[in-house]
Amino acid sequence: MQAKRNGDVSFWYADIGGVPAYRPPLPGDIEADVCIVGAGYTGLWTAYYLKKAQPSLRIAIVEKEFAGYGASGRNGGWLSGGFSWSREKYAKTSSRGAVIDMQRAMFGSVDEVISVTQAEGIDADIRRVDNMTVATNAAQLQRARAEYEELLAWDMPPERLAFLDAREARQRIAIDKALGGFVVRNVARVQPAKLVQGLAAAVVRLGVAIHEQTQVLAIEKGKVTTNRGIVRAEKIIRATEGFTAGIPGYKRLWLPLNSAIVVTEPLPQALWDQIGWSGYEVLGDAAHTYCYAQRTREGRIAMGGRGVPYRFGSRTDVRGQTQQATIDQLHDVLTRLLPQTRGLRLDHAWCGTLGVPRDWCTTSGFDRETGIGWAGGYVGLGVSSSNLSGRTLRDLVLGHDTELTRLPWVNRTVKKWEPEPLRWLGVHSMYQLYRIADQREAKGLGRTSRLAAFADRLTGH
Repeated sequence: MQAKRNGDVSFWYADIGGVPAYRPPLPGDIEADVCIVGAGYTGLWTAYYLKKAQPSLRIAIVEKEFAGYGASGRNGGWLSGGFSWSREKYAKTSSRGAVIDMQRAMFGSVDEVISVTQAEGIDADIRRVDNMTVATNAAQLQRARAEYEELLAWDMPPERLAFLDAREARQRIAIDKALGGFVVRNVARVQPAKLVQGLAAAVVRLGVAIHEQTQVLAIEKGKVTTNRGIVRAEKIIRATEGFTAGIPGYKRLWLPLNSAIVVTEPLPQALWDQIGWSGYEVLGDAAHTYCYAQRTREGRIAMGGRGVPYRFGSRTDVRGQTQQATIDQLHDVLTRLLPQTRGLRLDHAWCGTLGVPRDWCTTSGFDRETGIGWAGGYVGLGVSSSNLSGRTLRDLVLGHDTELTRLPWVNRTVKKWEPEPLRWLGVHSMYQLYRIADQREAKGLGRTSRLAAFADRLTGH
């Protein structure tokens, strides 16, 4: 099935009348106390908290396109506070207690984002919901149970969790063949473009300059070189997430993994009566090639997934346009989980990139010698994690020793991705193995396919 619109950055911008007009570019060489590269959630949150803590700081943000052009304006709208990275990997370089502290800090970012949007008058369609993971075969149910028990084992408060049997799952959302699943309570659904545009406006009101249409050519100690001039700053923050590989010297640091979303036409009430979803849960499944979905403010279904996972040479998309094969895959996922939607039109499809470190674990940090800081590699959890990044980078830049700066993701380093064609082969092989594993499990394999475990070992996932 073809979508009425493909690309144009994302549906979220179409929902608010189109992409914003560009702010002026960098006017030439300037000086600042802090230069932030990238005007997505990470860069904007960092600027927001720095300016709140020290209003006299001269902060300049440089952005190749416009604020919110990347994943911040294209994601699935899950303000989840989730923690899907390997706790064991973090624990190896810290402690169990430190990882639990990090998990709590991540989850606390949900309340923090909502608090700031209320204080700044940002209308981002935020709605408190549950995060529901559904299983549609025996192997998925086994993994869902294991993930639920892992959350409890790592001190997630039991009142925030609930395991669902088949009846309870279907009462929430009429997923075909649902066998059960679990929910994490008290997360939120957002309209991503509204959130990032509201945050950008709040940052500008605080006196931060956002220079759009300004491409960064190099980042080095004390200097950010762009096509519009040079920003000299004692402290620099790289907040480029999925576009990091496009900066000279960072080609193999984080891999730009593709993710895509389709959005349906608004559903009639009679169809919602069949489907349910009255709790507006953010919805994912327990497949290896998992999906993520939300019920939007105006009654559409947004369904996302990986599609074509990676472009050779770490290339990124052109203004969100995605492949027809990806649209077809996501439509198949939608109609497989919710056959009631077969007759619906797809109004929009788009894609974007998310940053993936070699060990698939997010990081933030600051090098005092060079004055260069960074945060990202969220592996799809950036809506909430970027807020914690902003508060952590604030403390690191200002030289404060706080609970946030002592969390185990801070100043954590991992090896780089392999050169091409090895990383292309590795990532595509991993997802192909995942797809075959999902097919075998859907046909009745009662346990997790060994192919999925091999795929994990292949790429260190």
